[in-house]
Amino acid sequence: MIGVNKKGEVWIFAEQHNGQLEETPLELMSKGRHLADTLGVKLAAVVLGDNVKNMVKKLIQYGSDKVYVVENPLLEHYQTNSYTKVIHDLIHKYEPQIVLYGATVTGRDLAPRVASATKAGLTADCTDLQIGNHEISKGNKVYENLLFQVRPAFGGNIIATIINYDRWPQMATVREGVMPMPVPDTKRNGEIIEEQADISQIDLPLEILKEHKQAKKVDLKAERVVVAGGAGVGSKENFQLIWDLANSLGGAAGATRAAVDLGFIDHDHQVGQTGTTVRPSLYIAVGISGAIQHQAGMSDSQKIIAVNNDPEAPIFNVAHYKIIGDLNDVLPKMIKAVKEKI
Repeated sequence: MIGVNKKGEVWIFAEQHNGQLEETPLELMSKGRHLADTLGVKLAAVVLGDNVKNMVKKLIQYGSDKVYVVENPLLEHYQTNSYTKVIHDLIHKYEPQIVLYGATVTGRDLAPRVASATKAGLTADCTDLQIGNHEISKGNKVYENLLFQVRPAFGGNIIATIINYDRWPQMATVREGVMPMPVPDTKRNGEIIEEQADISQIDLPLEILKEHKQAKKVDLKAERVVVAGGAGVGSKENFQLIWDLANSLGGAAGATRAAVDLGFIDHDHQVGQTGTTVRPSLYIAVGISGAIQHQAGMSDSQKIIAVNNDPEAPIFNVAHYKIIGDLNDVLPKMIKAVKEKI
């Protein structure tokens, strides 16, 4: 555990694979920028790998004041032990007060190991981060400018706010897509700090012979129109109507976790707390009851149309337009109307 450094920076782990930055750390730059400005400190990105200096410019353009760069051939491929050791050493040297990671496969593997090594706390899968004060009634002590780490709990039935006032750095992983992508500023300048990795071959217990990353079948975050189906669609055959409406609108098909679990569509199309967070211009929810876990991933859509035969469905509480009826009657009419207009 490092000391509580109130002037410590806000750090973002800039995850990269095969020389390409992931989107999640760029998304985190918007929230990181807000946190750093609120605290009056610098926002820094930390990028590890081999030949990764080409990423520095992009990180600065997206909001970073500093970029810590650690290059070493042994860091070419992500391995838990080596990356943990390097980040642990950097944290002890520079004492940031906040370290954020994307809640990706890599982030969920790395963050708890770093937290354990630094004897600090970690909140997983956050959906929001804020700065605030916390008062402890016993002793009337007030801790100022703490990181409020907000995440769903108890199956998404409540929203919990977690704080860490005495074991720093304050660390959290943040779900993909919950933070808006900032607009890059090509005129921004930043500081580059090059560090050495104190690691050897013994820190790499595995030998990676070949790395293969399977691309997602769909990038829901980039879609302007998403038509999503839930368990109420009834069958994989009925789900074809979801595809047809999405295609007619030039959008993508989405789904609830229940629809994915029932085999109507694969996980890449899942929207919600355990899927993708989307903010399309138009979101059409078909046969979706509207559990809070699903709403967490789509409630920020600009316009929401809900189609459901249950007038009491919770999805209607967030919908801008409500259609009460059988999807097998409603969707063919919507598809026809779209095609005739085209």
